[in-house]
Amino acid sequence: MDPSSLENPELVQFINQEKERAMLNEMVAKLTNVCWDKCITGTPGSKFSSSEQSCLSNCARRYLDMSVIIMKRFQNMH
Repeated sequence: MDPSSLENPELVQFINQEKERAMLNEMVAKLTNVCWDKCITGTPGSKFSSSEQSCLSNCARRYLDMSVIIMKRFQNMH
């Protein structure tokens, strides 16, 4: 890759968008693993029970809230 191409605003924007997409995908994967392990204790049927649905929803909310708090703290460090 030509070093001067890194000064191209469109390329920089594309790279930043791809980084954000990768971070989002990683967050969703972690969220899925954490909440699944916490909330689904048996073999799932064709649909989640009401307690599993409630647990998954609460777990996802807490995980996302904590992610926002952590991101804000990192932003304040810079």
